[in-house]
Amino acid sequence: MKNILVPIGTSPNAHETLQYAVDFAAEFSSKIYVMEVFSAKVGAGDLTNVSKKVEESSKKRLQELIGMVDSKNIEMKITTYNGDLIDGLKELDKKLGIDLIIIASRCNTIQEELYLGPTSGRIIKRTDIPTLVVPRSTKFTPINVILTAFKSGILKQRRILEPLNEIKKKFNSTVNLLLVKTPGYSDEDLKINTALMNICSHLSVTEHATTYLGALEQLQTSKPDLLCVFRRKRGFFKKLWEKNTILKSEFSARIPVLVLSVKKD
Repeated sequence: MKNILVPIGTSPNAHETLQYAVDFAAEFSSKIYVMEVFSAKVGAGDLTNVSKKVEESSKKRLQELIGMVDSKNIEMKITTYNGDLIDGLKELDKKLGIDLIIIASRCNTIQEELYLGPTSGRIIKRTDIPTLVVPRSTKFTPINVILTAFKSGILKQRRILEPLNEIKKKFNSTVNLLLVKTPGYSDEDLKINTALMNICSHLSVTEHATTYLGALEQLQTSKPDLLCVFRRKRGFFKKLWEKNTILKSEFSARIPVLVLSVKKD
């Protein structure tokens, strides 16, 4: 896990997410790229250096943010992009090879209805880069137990599991699998990829109306340190990941959630 990207939005708690990312990266000796995306469109009568000024302002803000965290001697680089967030992420990934994106979920207050807002939701929906969603104000702790929940155990590409494998290896984590049978499941769904079984310490099978309800039950009883899910057409949150925002009534977790993207089922 060489390169970790932390997109910075307008949240006043952005330094907390960055500190979590630094603490996480320190375990893997990773580089961190702190990124801010802006949109500066120069019209016919505008100064030609408007974009440059906005970029300089963004870099200054990111430098101040970096100054708020304990760097732990982790190399942190600033990157900005003028344009669409997703285009910026894809361009940076193509240039550097991003192994993981770390973002924050919305706050856990009762008043906050969203788990993921439009920006963080788009990152998960529109990119294939593994993403770690961290609840705000969460402090990094070793990941001892991982719950991996899914509706279908079919994975056609072993590399999808690379982030999960790296985390397991680094922390000697216990990986528990949860196969949730939902209405209309097929026998094909019950087949579990060999690579997934190889890292498994325990397999549970349950039946629920949705995959989330099955995972929620396990989260409450087994209390893992990390929840791992797959974003794909037939997988966890079949319709949930199609939207740019995710309501807490549809999904919420008080622990970090690792989202692995499956391009093709």
